[in-house]
Amino acid sequence: MSMLQRSAAVFLTALGLSASVAVHAQPAAGNPYNGNEAAIKTGMGLFRIRCADCHGMDAKGVRGPDLTQVWASGRTDDGLFGTLRAGVPGTEMPAIDVRTPDDEVWKLLAYLRTLAAPAPSEQVAGNAQNGERIYRVNCASCHRVNGRGGRIGPDLSRIGVARARPVLIRRIRGAMEDFLSGYEPVTVTTMNGQTVQGVKKNEDLFSVQVMDSRERLQGYLRSDVRDVTGGKQSAMPVFGPERLSENDLNDLLSYLSTLRGFDPSVK
Repeated sequence: MSMLQRSAAVFLTALGLSASVAVHAQPAAGNPYNGNEAAIKTGMGLFRIRCADCHGMDAKGVRGPDLTQVWASGRTDDGLFGTLRAGVPGTEMPAIDVRTPDDEVWKLLAYLRTLAAPAPSEQVAGNAQNGERIYRVNCASCHRVNGRGGRIGPDLSRIGVARARPVLIRRIRGAMEDFLSGYEPVTVTTMNGQTVQGVKKNEDLFSVQVMDSRERLQGYLRSDVRDVTGGKQSAMPVFGPERLSENDLNDLLSYLSTLRGFDPSVK
């Protein structure tokens, strides 16, 4: 062990962590546990404990994306290992706990491999070119794609892999009432009676940060605020059939499915 490694081990030990837990080797070329029955069984348990709330017990997606399609979409074992280790910035996908050994990450992926499905043979209904036009008219003022658009709503640059089609339909049609963290509607009332409406970006015991409808990020000290009221209606408009026809919805979804946020050749 080098002097640098010994110093790191001493520091980590002081934090209550072992060097073997917190320092990870570079990922191997491919998953060493693919096809290993015992490892796959362990991976199944890890998935159900850590991932199923967002991705579903069958890995076909709930709040998170359908994981049965990730290999068919061009991802690799090594790339997915890196995603689990680093998380996906700007999304609900966190980095896996640093104390989790590499072999547990590989076992989890080995289990997911057993659920992998081939790419759908049928074409997704809808005209993606028209869907992009619909997106620009109805969505781009609040959402960003590849660095362009508004900021009041979540970035959609990888929505094609981040959300399953049924979830997107429910969100667009207004059938979902939950709010993503960082986008909860809120009204702040100051001590002088001024009200500011927007989405809550951060809140703690001493302050609250809100992005208003003009995308201005405003911070308030608790001592200057009379009330902070959470809204019951999402800032996301409801696009019912009278506002967005079934054909236009299919076109929009077809376009959104192309937004995958990664280059399969390097992931």
